[in-house]
Amino acid sequence: MDTQIASPDTSRSVLKWAILTVPVVVVLGLLSGWASGSGGDGEWFTSLVKPDIFPPPYLFGVVWTILYVLMGFSLAFVLAAPATPFKRFAVTIFAVQLVVNVLWSPIFFSAHLIAFAFFWIVLLIVLVMATMAYFARVSRTAMLLLVPYLAWICFAAVLNLRFWQLN
Repeated sequence: MDTQIASPDTSRSVLKWAILTVPVVVVLGLLSGWASGSGGDGEWFTSLVKPDIFPPPYLFGVVWTILYVLMGFSLAFVLAAPATPFKRFAVTIFAVQLVVNVLWSPIFFSAHLIAFAFFWIVLLIVLVMATMAYFARVSRTAMLLLVPYLAWICFAAVLNLRFWQLN
């Protein structure tokens, strides 16, 4: 587990994996937002009634970039960890939740399916919780790096619900 994190070999292994995982996760996330026009300045989105808790639009790009970096490092910790019976499934469930994450923006911003996007993000929350449970069995650090992500998507789910209620 993470007892070896302090060793130079393990740290190097995490960094080697992170060189791959961080850019891949960040690019996938940012491409999803860009391709679906999730910048908040699209005609459809600007016409929506915004919830009172809606943060400044610039914040979304900043927060999501940070979260994708944390997700990439989280995956790197799991990939660098010694083999366990849970490691393969942990990586698989991470990939599944990432696909679900990447598809939320097109569902909401491109297809304008606000209600469906809410149920989709609830599915994402469940998958992230499952990912965290399996990551914890491989690397506690990897699991902890996903805590801000879970918190943000829970907030995003509340926002999504409020958009649905108001529009």
